[in-house]
Amino acid sequence: MTNQTFEQLKKTYESGRTRPLAWRRAQLNALRRLVTENRDAFVSSAMADLGKPAAETVLMELNLVAGEAQFVRNRLSLWTARHPKAMHWMLQPAAGWTIAEPKGVVLIISPWNYPVLLALEPMADALAAGNAVCLKPSELSPNTSKLLAELVPQYLDSEAVRVVEGGPKETGELLKCPFNHIFYTGGGHVGKIVMRAAAEHLTPVTLELGGKSPCFVDRTADINVAARRIAWGKFTNAGQTCVAPDYVLATPDVAEALAERIAVAITEFYGEDPKASPDFGRIINDRHFERLCKLLPVGTVPPEEPSSPLVQVASAVGAAMDMVGRRFNAVTTGRGGAGEMAGSANNAAKPTAGSNMAAADDGATASAAVEPSEIHKVPGVFGLAGRIVCGGKVDRAARYIAPTVLYGTSPDAPVMKEEIFGPILPILVVEDAESAIRFINKRSRPLAAYVFSRDHEVRLTFERQTSSGALGYSLPLGHLLSSRLPFGGVGASGIDAYHGKAGFLTFSHVKTVVTKPQFPDTLRLVYPPFNEAKAKLFNIIAKFS
Repeated sequence: MTNQTFEQLKKTYESGRTRPLAWRRAQLNALRRLVTENRDAFVSSAMADLGKPAAETVLMELNLVAGEAQFVRNRLSLWTARHPKAMHWMLQPAAGWTIAEPKGVVLIISPWNYPVLLALEPMADALAAGNAVCLKPSELSPNTSKLLAELVPQYLDSEAVRVVEGGPKETGELLKCPFNHIFYTGGGHVGKIVMRAAAEHLTPVTLELGGKSPCFVDRTADINVAARRIAWGKFTNAGQTCVAPDYVLATPDVAEALAERIAVAITEFYGEDPKASPDFGRIINDRHFERLCKLLPVGTVPPEEPSSPLVQVASAVGAAMDMVGRRFNAVTTGRGGAGEMAGSANNAAKPTAGSNMAAADDGATASAAVEPSEIHKVPGVFGLAGRIVCGGKVDRAARYIAPTVLYGTSPDAPVMKEEIFGPILPILVVEDAESAIRFINKRSRPLAAYVFSRDHEVRLTFERQTSSGALGYSLPLGHLLSSRLPFGGVGASGIDAYHGKAGFLTFSHVKTVVTKPQFPDTLRLVYPPFNEAKAKLFNIIAKFS
């Protein structure tokens, strides 16, 4: 079935059907109608899959798809035109230009967290470039996947655009086909599988992955504004956003106040009980729910199965003894106070890493060794995950995890070992901007980084000494919403970019074209045989080159 789909798309593309601008504009107009005329159906499917609020689906998915389709449609004439390029004076008279041509038959593998946006937005760019498209929606959002499979052939050219539903088996079969480009959005593990499969056919790939996107806050920031924007960026879609702030690095003079203000912002957004709020989503499935529960502080989440009274008592006693032991160890190892603990840590530290981002290893893991002096240990916080400022409540049956803020988190905590991708926000206390930059650069390069500081030098330092897919000053998610800005990762967070012209070029091959009249044949001057006169001529040319 998957091979038949590929062959049909290949036949359509080779017929030249997708190349005319009229066809491209018609498909982009149809794509806009698809999302605008079926708004309620998409809202319902996203609610069924993710518990996603209607406003989020409309604002963060449907409107963005419609906007992208219109943006690229209105610029097709400019982007597809010849773009003249100057030729070397030695070749005159001559002319050169570039022209964008479609890559061919492309495969788009979309994820479950924004099942409409991340399926149809890259499709808009691929159609604008004149390609035939095979879309593979995520099986983890089955309602949206089914809806796309029903609607796409009703609105778009069914011989040039196909939807293939299914799971890993179908995806694996598609990856065996010699597509001309593969566009994948998802996790790094599957991204490696996609890249290995693409290598078999030397197929170019776009990988939109993720990572732990840091957020730095210092005392110059407006804490109220920072708290609201961080809360919005983090807890939209219940934290299941690839560019959401993954963790916060805050200086000691604002860290605790920031944690409390974020808790206030959560209440402003979702009320005293976020579970009852129509504006807060749910976790996609049980597997991700259980994964997130393991990132919360020990003892926060009740056991999955009710146990006998004897086991419950034993567990409670064990947990209490474990907590007492941790507190005892913390006190005895740092009896001199936070200052002495930091001093001892400095004495035992490994060689210091420079702040230059070039020193960072692209393959670094989230559990890379950390210089103890970079992260402050918060007095009174004994668990690695930190102290719960708000949230921590869960409901397995509803796959609900309350928006949770952790204060004083250790870099060795489980929540810092992987991309969170859920409504848990750890706040680490860091000495200053330089320490934050060292901390960030010891990890894999993230999809985004955010800085809340009004200090120009701090901003400039982050811009010059860190590497990330995007950098936002006092604005999380902003680059995700614009068709004028390329969106993509770097290193472990992704390869290539899309949105607007960047997306058009991702799905295009920019071909160089040159021409020279046959008369006069000035190239006779450089044809063999190379005699003394020509040698002198070459020397003269070299002086002017």
